[in-house]
Amino acid sequence: MTAGTTHQRLDRSVRATITGMIINAVLAAGKITAGALGHSQALIADGIESLADIVSSIVVWRGVVVAAVPEDEDHPYGHGKAEAVAAGVVGVLLGSAAIWIAVESLHQIITPHQTPATFTLVVLVVVIVVKELLFRRVLQTGHELENVAVKGDAWHHRSDAITSFAAGVGIVVALAGGPGYEWADDAAALLASLFIAWNGVRIGRPAMDELMDAAAPKEFRNHVSAVAAAVTDVERIEKCIVRRHGYWFYVDLHVEVDPQMTVARSHAIAHEVKDRLRSELPRIRDVLIHIEPSRRSRDTGSA
Repeated sequence: MTAGTTHQRLDRSVRATITGMIINAVLAAGKITAGALGHSQALIADGIESLADIVSSIVVWRGVVVAAVPEDEDHPYGHGKAEAVAAGVVGVLLGSAAIWIAVESLHQIITPHQTPATFTLVVLVVVIVVKELLFRRVLQTGHELENVAVKGDAWHHRSDAITSFAAGVGIVVALAGGPGYEWADDAAALLASLFIAWNGVRIGRPAMDELMDAAAPKEFRNHVSAVAAAVTDVERIEKCIVRRHGYWFYVDLHVEVDPQMTVARSHAIAHEVKDRLRSELPRIRDVLIHIEPSRRSRDTGSA
């Protein structure tokens, strides 16, 4: 990836995140105000969850900015894992929001309160449409840029849409049932909290995998091995280790060659393998190659 492409990736990530922050700020204010005036605890809880979205967007924004900083003496592999850190924080925030909504919903279920006003449904319909459209746009950006932090931010928007939908169902039940059904919107918010918690795990798990240097997908590793093995005079790829570092992949290879060839030739082969991998798989940032005598020659020697 060139410096210009890196800048474009950062610019698109930041624009998607800032857009989400602005929309969340407007929606949070609207939901909390409408919830207070319309006596809907589920809508107020939904507004609080939107405030958490703003915090998560700030975390993602800083994460993608830090991840774009080039490598330096203290960080020779760059700062790409800042994206995974940001995604992990978003996962924790989702889990925290889920717990808060669940506790508040349980409290409101056992506490008598007024039936929500009808106009709160209009607010929720607008919120659901806006958040679903925002989710789709941000998720598409996250997939195109292969940015786990941006994708995590997108799922936070989807969680907000689900919470709003659940609140809307609860308000409909409360309005249709009349007195005695005021708890319905709180029960809906309680159910929505379970979905939010699941999304927190869904976002946090891959982020933790990256931070723990989990192996890249098997299909990608197989592709790396196939490209390397196709280089002239490479007899076999003994070991292929690939790990992700933000947008980039780092590769460690054990390449078997004829032990009778010169050091200069084996060195040239290693460079050719590295150059071909970085050319055919542009997301590979660096390749570390260990040259070994071929297994065939070792077996012949032992015989």
